[in-house]
Amino acid sequence: MRIETNCVQAGYTPQNGEPRVLPIVQSTTYKYESSEQMGRLFDLEESGYFYTRLQNPTNDAVAAKIAALEGGVAAMLTSSGQAANFYAVFNICQAGDHVVSASTIYGGTFNLFGVTMKKMGIDVTFVHPDVSAEELNAAFRPNTKCVFAETISNPSLVVLDFDKFVKAAHDHGVPMIVDNTFATPINCRPFEFGVDIVTHSTTKYMDGHATSVGGAIVDSGRFPWLEHADKFPGMTQPDDSYHGLSYAQSFGAGAYITKATVQLMRDLGSIPSPHNAFLLNLGLETLALRVQRHCENAQAVAEMLEKDSRVAWVDYPGLPSGRYYALAQKYMPNGTCGVISFGVKGGREAATKFMDHLKLAAIVTHVADARTCVLHPASTTHRQLNDKQLKEAGVSPDLIRFSVGIENVQDIIEDIQQALAESQKA
Repeated sequence: MRIETNCVQAGYTPQNGEPRVLPIVQSTTYKYESSEQMGRLFDLEESGYFYTRLQNPTNDAVAAKIAALEGGVAAMLTSSGQAANFYAVFNICQAGDHVVSASTIYGGTFNLFGVTMKKMGIDVTFVHPDVSAEELNAAFRPNTKCVFAETISNPSLVVLDFDKFVKAAHDHGVPMIVDNTFATPINCRPFEFGVDIVTHSTTKYMDGHATSVGGAIVDSGRFPWLEHADKFPGMTQPDDSYHGLSYAQSFGAGAYITKATVQLMRDLGSIPSPHNAFLLNLGLETLALRVQRHCENAQAVAEMLEKDSRVAWVDYPGLPSGRYYALAQKYMPNGTCGVISFGVKGGREAATKFMDHLKLAAIVTHVADARTCVLHPASTTHRQLNDKQLKEAGVSPDLIRFSVGIENVQDIIEDIQQALAESQKA
């Protein structure tokens, strides 16, 4: 099936007489006839449902749909995008390990890696995505366990050079993890460029309506864990909590997601509610339609901003004048995302005035849903970063993150133009 069809059909196939629409299985527990069968479920000797913290039919159907959209072998839903990124890394890291990460990642993820995970004994080296291959390779250590980056960075809109980062990761025997939230699988499927694991904040375009916080991890099933057994003991050595079971040996291509589910989710419990998964599924059904409209509208807005004398600068991967246009055309020829970064002449004060005078676009701590919204990252999402870290993340003090919605584009443009006029008044 093509991706537009999978948005609607994948993950759930009702049988004769069953609900046509994915049902919400709002239950914590599942009944069985014998203790023996329940024991086999707990030992992972048999598949089935026994507690929603580990698995739920509604959640699993939506995870399967996302796996199909990305072209992966399996996926797991989490309660947020932050949880997805944490689990994706922590699933193969422990105290004493090291991670190489792009410095331009979302501020919350930067803080997760640079502060919280550091307290757990996991060290992270941040590198700018534009570094040379030599500089990137120099960041690796013998205890490096993975590389992390975003397809399109939030909010600096840096487009990742997949070839450079994937080659470096694999040359050092570690998986490449990519957060594909902004591009979505509609515009980019990282597995096609050699990426091993993909994460999403499903809160954004996948949900699309700002109703449900959530995340997802998708595994390509291709990383050869057993070939690097010494580096990844958690994947290849016996797990005492499951009677000495080895994930890589017992579950093959499904090892990574199985471990994340039955070990991390079992112990940490960052699950989405089945109702939230149901709402996410409704959003996924229109994902292909909405992403196309987001990109068409954003392209028109970016072109308008680029020509406006009241605008100091514009970053959008779809502009031929943009820094990352060539990479965007290479990896995302059909479109990138609906988010634009730009600055208003007059600096931070003018940016504030511009945002305060918007009427259609709302100032919210969100991005990438059906409604046009705007944010000043330096004072909100990236507020915890110091000036040096802001620079590393590509967030200037005057940067405005403008998330173009699916409204009539002319209404969006007119709203921007009247707010720009107000921003330049003394």
